[in-house]
This record gives sequence, C-alpha cells and structure tokens, in this order.
Amino acid sequence: MAFSLFNFGKSDSNNGKNKVVDIKLDQIVPNRYQPRKVFDQEDLQELAHTIEEHGLLQPIVLREYEPAKYEIIAGERRYRAMKLLNWDTAPAIIKKMTDEESASLALVENLQRAQLSSVEEAQAYRQLMDLNHLTQAALAKGMGKSQSFVANKLRLLKLITPVQTAILDHRISERHGRALLDLDEDQQRTMLMRIVNERLTVRQTEDEVAKLLGRPLPSVVAKQKAAAREEAQQPADPAPAKPVPAPKKAKPTKKAAHKRTSKKPAKTSSKASDGRIALNTIKKSIQMATENGFKVTTHESSTKDSYRITIEIPKEQ
Repeated sequence: MAFSLFNFGKSDSNNGKNKVVDIKLDQIVPNRYQPRKVFDQEDLQELAHTIEEHGLLQPIVLREYEPAKYEIIAGERRYRAMKLLNWDTAPAIIKKMTDEESASLALVENLQRAQLSSVEEAQAYRQLMDLNHLTQAALAKGMGKSQSFVANKLRLLKLITPVQTAILDHRISERHGRALLDLDEDQQRTMLMRIVNERLTVRQTEDEVAKLLGRPLPSVVAKQKAAAREEAQQPADPAPAKPVPAPKKAKPTKKAAHKRTSKKPAKTSSKASDGRIALNTIKKSIQMATENGFKVTTHESSTKDSYRITIEIPKEQ
C-alpha cells in the first residue's frame, strides 16, 4: 500500500532479485529522516547478542547517495548492533532511490515496524505529508489509519519542545501531553515542572489545567456522569396502587324486591320449641338464686299438655 501511495521504487533499475553485498560500516550513515530519536541501549545490546549468536537474518537496505557513501533506508537498529559488535562490514541490499523516496521509505518502514513514541510518530507523519504533499486524509488512507487518529497525533506537535522531549524521554505520558494542549507556552512549562516534580497523574493534571482555564474539573464531571449512569440503571419505584372502588350494588328490581319481602321466615328447630328447654332454664335460675343465699321453694307438677312449677320466695330473707 505504501509503495503505491508514495510511488517508491520507480527509479529502481534492478528487475531481478535483490543482491546482497558487504558494505563497510564506516561508509554508512543513518537516514536523516529516521523518526526514532531515542534508541534503548539495553535493547541494542540484546539485539547485538542475538546477531552474534545466530547471525544477521535480514540484511539492511541502503542507497548510494554519493560515490561510496551509503544512507540507511531500513535497518538502523541492526546497523547500530553491528557497530557494537565491531563488525567491519554489513550485509546490505542497495536500492536506487531519489532523496524523497529514500526519506519516505525510511519513515514508513519505521512507522510500520518500530515501536515509536507518540511524538516520534507525529513527527514522521508530518514529514511524510511535507515530502509527498499529502493531506491528512490521504496520509491516513495510505498508512491504514483513520483520519482522526492521524490528526490527534499531529496535535502533539503543537506542544512546546520541552514537553515533547519529556514525552520522548518517557518522563511524562502522551496523555499528560494532551492535557496541556490548551495552555500557552508559559503555562505548559509550569505544568510540566509540576507533573515531573509532584508526579501528578493524568487525571490530576487534567484537573489542574481545568483550574487554570476556569473550566469544570474533569474528575468532578466524571463522578457526576457515573452517578447519573448508576441512577439510570436503578429500577424505578413502583407507583402506589390506586384504591379500587367497591362495585355499586344494583338496585333490585320490583320483582326481586317482592321475592325478598315475601320470603317466609325459616322454621325454628324442633329443639327450640321443646318445653323442657324452658323448664331447665327456669331450674338453673332457681339454683343460681339458691347459691346466692336466697331461700326459694318450688313445687313441680306436670300434666298431659304442660309442665307446672310454683316458685315461692319469702319477701324477707
């Protein structure tokens, strides 16, 4: 994709297989458009050890910019590792390229293969746009990135040099740098010193920047949003049930009312009409009176049709 976008290799007259040749290390110089500004020495030592143990598995790619003078297109880390091993020559493939092609290919190769810092990546994007007269959209398409991704990286180049250097040196993170983008140069310098000396987190940095600019604190806004989300997820309180009115009784029709009023009373039980129940009741009353100290004299008799009982209670007890 990159070769078709940036028109690399059109001047290359080698139609056959790439030929590997040995080039003296002192004839090789790094590419001036190399995006990597910082090389980790420990990583280089590990790479040198691997090359010493297993040999160089992939030759570096060079172009001859002057007679017997070669510029690295791809493989500067391998070149540096070979120098650590004190090699005299390096296996290399020679490509014929213009200055613009060499610079662009070096940038693309490192963007695709190297773990660049965010500032190095932004600088590489800017250089590619300038060399090839590309818009952000065209560059993003050629690199397989979204335009917003490229635009956000390029915004880091608006930071002052000390802040960019701090990101390169891993003293602050890319997110720290983004938090400073709306500050002027003096404010950026002040906040950079505070971030490094006070070891401010990204959120703390964002809050301090908001204070300087008179904006709501991001930490407070985040808490409010979290509380709103949590409240929205809570089940709603059930509405109180409305009292159900009692059904109205329908007015009885004349025929129904007549039926109720004309209904005959229920027959009393035969037990209720038995005279012995009444007689026993009277006897219990006499017994209660006697138990309460009254002198009661009774005379009982019965006929064929009735019970007869005579009760005598003296007026003076």
